[in-house]
Amino acid sequence: MHRIAMLSVHTCPMAALGGKETGGMNVYVRELSRQLGAKGLIVDIYTRSQDPLRERVRALWQNVRVIHLPAGPEKPYSKYQVYNHLPQFVAELREFAAAEGISYNLIHSHYWLSGWVARELAREYRLPTVHMFHTLGRMKNAVARSEEEKEPPIRIQTEEELVRDMDRLVAATPLEREQLVELYGADPGKIAVIPLGVDLALFRPIPRHEAMKAIGLELPEAYQLILFVGRLDPLKGLDSLLKAMCKLTEMEPALARNLCLAVIGGDVDEDQSSLSSALECLEKLKAEVGMHDLVAFLGSRAQDTLPYYYSAAEVCVVPSHYESFGLVALEAMACGTPVIASRVGGLQHTVEDGITGFLVPAGEPDALAEKLRLVLLDRELRARLSMHARQKAQTYTWQAVAEHMLSLYEELW
Repeated sequence: MHRIAMLSVHTCPMAALGGKETGGMNVYVRELSRQLGAKGLIVDIYTRSQDPLRERVRALWQNVRVIHLPAGPEKPYSKYQVYNHLPQFVAELREFAAAEGISYNLIHSHYWLSGWVARELAREYRLPTVHMFHTLGRMKNAVARSEEEKEPPIRIQTEEELVRDMDRLVAATPLEREQLVELYGADPGKIAVIPLGVDLALFRPIPRHEAMKAIGLELPEAYQLILFVGRLDPLKGLDSLLKAMCKLTEMEPALARNLCLAVIGGDVDEDQSSLSSALECLEKLKAEVGMHDLVAFLGSRAQDTLPYYYSAAEVCVVPSHYESFGLVALEAMACGTPVIASRVGGLQHTVEDGITGFLVPAGEPDALAEKLRLVLLDRELRARLSMHARQKAQTYTWQAVAEHMLSLYEELW
């Protein structure tokens, strides 16, 4: 029986979504591991311990467990500081495996920090490696609006080395494959394009009144809910959405009186300097036009509650400046919720403009406001987008992802 070391060093795949370091990658590691375990592989997910009181080893599903290893302080801290403690993570993993008397057939790493660990272990144990970056430092730097938003040089250097040293690379879309080749000089022959999946049993349409009741949102029947799900990170473009809400209020004051934007992810007081002007604008508008609770910051949420939020919403907005894939859009579509997204990265592959939702230029609130207006005012359009969104999402499953990944593993074995 084959045993896989799955590395997710800087973030635990079991963490609630919407936190500072949690998102689509957490879902990816968790769901891929679950499917691989169901296919008979033994999967050990290694991640950094962020709580000394948490159980070190936790069984998740058949053949799958997560193992928390100390690397630096056992508490949440910036992922950029994690790099300094990677040698400790390698030593702890080596010691854990030796104590249990286990060996692995392959290492599958996620994000550049995990890739560094995978490379060190592969050199020692002579194991094949599969790596997925999830986001690329050079792409993030290309859309950064300030020096503070740029990735550190050590990340770019490490990514360059991993592109060269890893046996196989996984890209979520053909576009990401092109970026690896053009920006990092990757060998096209060792890049496999495997899209993400969605749990169709979990993410499914739920009647709106039932969804509202389940999440405790008490809104009048006439109210329309707009949803944002993601980290409160400048890259995710929440400021553009807030500005678009301001613009929409100017365009349709009557419509705006019955709107609520629900923001799932982080806390409103977490480094919100980039949102301050937009929030001030909204406060002013609330006073002028009599809007109540236009924006609700809900913090992070467990994944199994998200289908209720998606189903309660008239539209889900993904205004990111960069997304390698954009799992939130796919989850919303599986629930039959139309998506308005930025025309960037993988969002161009999941969202079909005018069919499952709309694509708009990133960082352009006026264009976003116009599409919001179109969707919110046209019930028939929403119904048509909803039907096509659900149909498109049906083609993405985690079972298919696992089958493609297993074929990739077998090439290396």
